[in-house]
This record gives sequence, structure tokens and C-alpha cells, in this order.
Amino acid sequence: MKFRNFKMVDYVVYGRGCFNQLDEIIQPHRKDGKPMVFLIDHFFENKPLVSRIPLRHNDKIIFADVTYEPKTSYVDQLAKSLKDEFGTISGIIGIGGGSAMDLAKAVSLMMTNPGSSADYQGWDLVKNPGVYKAGIPTLSGTGAEVSRTTVLTGPTKKLGMNSDFTPFNQIILDPELTANAPADQRFYTGMDCYIHCIESLQGTYLNEFSKSYGEKALELCQYVFLQKDVWDAECDDKLMMASYAGGMSIAYSQVGVTHAVSYGLSYLLGTKHGLGNCIVMDHLEDYYPKGVAEFKKMVQKNGVNIPQGICKNLTDDQYDKMINVSLGMKPLWENALGKDWEKVMTREKLRALYEKL
Repeated sequence: MKFRNFKMVDYVVYGRGCFNQLDEIIQPHRKDGKPMVFLIDHFFENKPLVSRIPLRHNDKIIFADVTYEPKTSYVDQLAKSLKDEFGTISGIIGIGGGSAMDLAKAVSLMMTNPGSSADYQGWDLVKNPGVYKAGIPTLSGTGAEVSRTTVLTGPTKKLGMNSDFTPFNQIILDPELTANAPADQRFYTGMDCYIHCIESLQGTYLNEFSKSYGEKALELCQYVFLQKDVWDAECDDKLMMASYAGGMSIAYSQVGVTHAVSYGLSYLLGTKHGLGNCIVMDHLEDYYPKGVAEFKKMVQKNGVNIPQGICKNLTDDQYDKMINVSLGMKPLWENALGKDWEKVMTREKLRALYEKL
């Protein structure tokens, strides 16, 4: 048996206020005359956080449009504009939720790899290391800060650039940055972490590495979303660590049915990842009965609305597109249903599931 040689993030700093160390951390990675590019979620435009960015010389701030899930065309556009303006750059710092961090990882790779980012949607297709990249989450739950993938919607599929060159060189985990997140968005993103745990811990790929991280992340999510009555700093601290541990759990295993189905929604309808997972999880009693029951309790306790009926007016062609994207996520289905998953999850069965959403 050959064991996976797992590439992790190079450096991690955690703590309230550690964002203030950003200048010191990135200084050794600056190249003469080449800028650091700060790719920031557009939510922060004209917000106080921007004034704390340690700009030097010809550094550049780009406010990333994350209204929709990141597209390969947007990655290519950003990389081309940076190449046209600077030739090369010292590095890229992604600040925001999972979409902003995925964009930063993808643009880093496309500064040094030819063609389109769509060419690298898959497993271990990236050939060259990207430029230096750091991730700074302002939402907790996606695990994008530790993932070896950057999930992108391409011309024909929604699939990550999964490679050993994808993980960040540095992540900065400062719970203070998540304090003012909108409550609904915080819940949807937190549920991404919760669902990571449910799918990892019940998957056929499960091992003690992923189990150890998954159990801890699950415990933290249960505390934050079921036991706490008022959101406070402790919730921000714990959910940030749940996101990290949940991301580590799936790094050595995989996610499952929820994510596989959600990718189809995102590809066709542009549904944001965390929200899409919640919409799907709400109907998966047949696959994760205990997890779905607990999820529904979390939804009720936190007073969150989960949209219903989003697929009711779709055409056969649209259903087929979603099904094709979803069934393309083979490792996810295998983790959830085993090596014979194609006999279990037929196109007809998946169509019926989409019709419920």
C-alpha cells in the first residue's frame, strides 16, 4: 500500500491581533521592484481593514468581486492584468472568505503556469510552483486556508486546481477579523465546516489522521451553533479553529454527497458554496440521518432561512448539466458511497434529489 505524502501550509500564525504582523511576515518574500498584491474581498472596500494593509512601494490592492463563485475566466483575467502591468510579482495575499482565498491561490499559480486555469481543473495537473501566497480568512468554515485545492467554475465543470503547489505558503488566523461578519453568511460558512466533518467522519476514506481533526472540528461546531446562546469572541475563536481542523480532516480524506450535489447547483445557478451546502444538506436524511437532524436543530436555533424550491423551474437540459458536474466529482462519491458508487447514485436518483431542492 502506498500512503499519500500530504503537502501542508508552510507557516501558520494564530491569535487575536496577529494580522498586525503581516508586514513583518511578508517582508522577507519581497523581490526588488516587484509588488505584493493584496486580493481583498470587495466587502471590505471603504472599510477600516483596508487602512491596515502594509503597502510598500508599488504594492497593489485589488478588490475581488466574489458575488459569485470564482470562475476560471476571472482568474485568467486577474493574472493577465498583473502580468501586463508588472511582468511578475513578489506574491499575492488573499484576504476574505473562501472565494477570495481560492482566487489568491489560483492567481498565484497562473502567474507561473501557461494557458488557462481551466487547463488545471483536476488532480495534480499543475506543473510549476506559483508565486508566494498567503491566506487571511475573514470568515470561518470553508477550510480554504489549509486546502490543497482552489475550487473554480470553468467552461464545462466546477472543479478545483488540486495540487501540491496549491496550498498557501503562509496563513494568518486572526479571529478579530471575523467579528463583524453578517450573521447569515457566518452561519452558512460555518455549516460548510460542520458538513466537512459529517462527510469526512462517515466516509470510506476515513483514517485516524482525518478522524482526529474531524472529531475536534465537529465538537467545536456543536458548541458554537448549539450550546452558545449569544455570539461572542469565544465563538469567533472556536469557529476559526474548527475551520482549520475541518479543512485538515478532509485534506487526508474527502467530502461527500452534500458537496458533490452542491457543486452542480453552483455551476448552473451560481449558488454560493456555503449556502448551497445548506440547501442540499437539508434533504440528505437518507445519507447522513444523524447529521441532518442535528443540522436542522442548528438552523432552528440560529434562526436562519434555508431556501426551498430553487430547482423547481429547471429544464431537462439544465438538470443534465448539474448532474454531469456532480457525477464528475468521483472521489467525493467514492468516499460517500464506496467503490461501487456508480451503481448506487444513478442519474435518475440524482435527478430526483435535485428536484427536492
